[in-house]
Amino acid sequence: MKDVPEPAFSGDSVNWRDVTYREAFDQEVRGLLRRREQDPDCTPEALEGTLRHLYHMDGADWAGRGEVQNSALAAVIAAHEYVIARWREEENKGQGNL
Repeated sequence: MKDVPEPAFSGDSVNWRDVTYREAFDQEVRGLLRRREQDPDCTPEALEGTLRHLYHMDGADWAGRGEVQNSALAAVIAAHEYVIARWREEENKGQGNL
């Protein structure tokens, strides 16, 4: 799962939102991959449970997080979706389903 996709930046204009998002995404993917390797209780289902909680947090912005936190939360959600999807692909490939 080392092939983490690059974000779609428009030209040379990388703004702070892009940087915040990418840093949070990269950090979360590294943490999730480390957890997968080291924690026997880490399963796709466990990560999906966390993802459901993150979706709930994203929809519960009644107090207003601000742009930085919104960007970071979007990146954390995307990282979970990415890791889960790659994990499921690996499982399917191992079973000859891909």
